[in-house]
Amino acid sequence: MSKYQPDARNIALKILNALNSEYQTIDRVFEQSLSVSDPLPDRDRAFVNALVYGVLRWRGRLDYFIKHFSNVKFSKIKPEVVNIIRLGLFQMMYLSRVPDSAAVNTSVNLAKNNAAPWIVKYVNAVLRNASRSYQDVPFPSINKDPVKSIAAENSFPEWLIRKWSGHYNIKEIKLICKAINTIPSITLRVNSLKTEREKIIQRIESEVKNAIPTDFSPHGILIKNPRKPIPTLQGFRDGFFQVQDEAAQLVTFLLGSKPGDTVLDACSGHGGKTGHIAAQMKNSGKIIALDNNNKKLIKLMSEMDRLSVSIVSPYYFDLNHPVEDKDLRGFDRVFLDAPCSGLGVIRRNPDIKWKTSRKNLKRYKEKQILFLKNLAPVVKSGGILLYTVCTTEPEENEEVVTAFLKEHTGFIHDKNFGMLPENARSLVNEHGFFKTYPHIHNMDGFFSARLKRIK
Repeated sequence: MSKYQPDARNIALKILNALNSEYQTIDRVFEQSLSVSDPLPDRDRAFVNALVYGVLRWRGRLDYFIKHFSNVKFSKIKPEVVNIIRLGLFQMMYLSRVPDSAAVNTSVNLAKNNAAPWIVKYVNAVLRNASRSYQDVPFPSINKDPVKSIAAENSFPEWLIRKWSGHYNIKEIKLICKAINTIPSITLRVNSLKTEREKIIQRIESEVKNAIPTDFSPHGILIKNPRKPIPTLQGFRDGFFQVQDEAAQLVTFLLGSKPGDTVLDACSGHGGKTGHIAAQMKNSGKIIALDNNNKKLIKLMSEMDRLSVSIVSPYYFDLNHPVEDKDLRGFDRVFLDAPCSGLGVIRRNPDIKWKTSRKNLKRYKEKQILFLKNLAPVVKSGGILLYTVCTTEPEENEEVVTAFLKEHTGFIHDKNFGMLPENARSLVNEHGFFKTYPHIHNMDGFFSARLKRIK
């Protein structure tokens, strides 16, 4: 019998069911599902995380096995029932500490609590059949159908593998899939307004496993297996660090902001990059943090308070509309961390695999071009508009920059990257674009371009 409490599995199922909605994000659902007033023990909370992220990461592969062992057509199975079977299969295939019998029995119990008796029998039959022979089920032939083969074995949607096959060979696609499916280290960014990286490493080394400096960012620390939640680590409450991937740290350097500058952080979110910009400005100057979500702006200002940043002012605005406020003009630097498909951050947000489609890329491209167009007037002559997205897809990268420059002759593509840490300048390609890849650089996939206003 598993040593974990059934409540953790119930919560995991609830989260997975909520994520069936296209409009729910994994962070939001976790926040709603894990009660602050009645918190789970740390061990059970970790188990919920392992179940949810594991099922999302391997959903395509799990579904391949469900289709093999089910006598009901996959499209006819209710999504809630599919999630119960996915949970059982995931535990069976990937969690060595959970016996197969426990994976089957606890999933059957979930079905009893959530479905009709005949469905309980169906769940039991599928999982028991799988437990006996899932290891003997072959994947599609790589020679006959490489797209289906790679998609099934590596748990990716076929459309994305087919798309990548236009840019990469089979060997590299497999490397990309492997890197994205590998659970990443947690990356911290030290708040240079308050402390230094070496001091934080010494401070937290007893609370985490293998705290080491990042390769490219001078402010980053990679950690594994923290023994307690990040907000309870030494120094967090004092604002000594934020959680931020190394690629996200590096794009902020590209802004080239200096003390005394006026900066517009145009899609500021919860303020991860806002805090880094303020640190680069040594908390001197002015930053307007703009977003179309008041709740995010409230959290951002709370985060600035934790970091002891005093130069940030929140501003509620929807960039789908032209910026008409005359006070929002003449910025030295404008940073657009644009809404995008997020295909560069799947390893941290595996639900993105199943929520993005090729059609989404076109819609995101149109929105990104619109946002750049609406921000162009607020950049002063000689100023920089930094375009950044957490995806490596050309539709949202080079094609957006090309479309913007074609319509805005007052801007040029600025290929000066001297503000990057020296060893990170290798991340700029021959076309003058900053690009990172999980399978090459062990960080999220980001794209960035500096657009300079010349008239």
